[in-house]
Amino acid sequence: MDFKALRKTFLNGIFNENPTFRLVLGMCPTLAITYQASNGIGMGLATTFVLVFSNLVISLLRNLIPEKIRIPAFIVIIATFVTVVEMVMHAFLPALYDTLGVFISLIVVNCIIFARAEAFAFKNPPLLSAADGLGMGLGFTLAITLLSCIRELLGSGTIFGTRFMPEWFEPMAIAVQPAGGFILLGLTLAAVTGIAARSQKRKEAAK
Repeated sequence: MDFKALRKTFLNGIFNENPTFRLVLGMCPTLAITYQASNGIGMGLATTFVLVFSNLVISLLRNLIPEKIRIPAFIVIIATFVTVVEMVMHAFLPALYDTLGVFISLIVVNCIIFARAEAFAFKNPPLLSAADGLGMGLGFTLAITLLSCIRELLGSGTIFGTRFMPEWFEPMAIAVQPAGGFILLGLTLAAVTGIAARSQKRKEAAK
């Protein structure tokens, strides 16, 4: 396997096709659980685990899975790894498990995972598929952790429970509410899109 192809596939999920900031996928957990930074990184890493191993298994079995039943097969494979994540979190991270609640189980129907299974893992070799899952997963983790940090900082004055804002700072309660999630996500998307567009212009000018 060409290392450059692996690197390109991995970085694609973090930058060019970031699930949250570029493809705007997985909005349900992005808006629902990102009021604390710990929630964002916990959900992101759980999703990354499922992405990597479901991509890998689907790629390994792609020549054995009949075309007509590929969606049910995807569901069974993805649900298996979600169950593993759920059991591990329940055993070793009970506080985070209780906070994320039903959203851990809903990873099964996360459109990011289904999209990569259908568009990539079912059509590419195992190692490349695993790299795609890792890149997409870490891209999702970075995006929702960033949004979580912004919301927690504005809503509580803290990041990962550590105070960063001065004592006179008045927390913005709306930042940790659903409406604030929509607003801050929109502003973050606009900022990321603007930075990406400026970077592209610089590359074109340099050529």
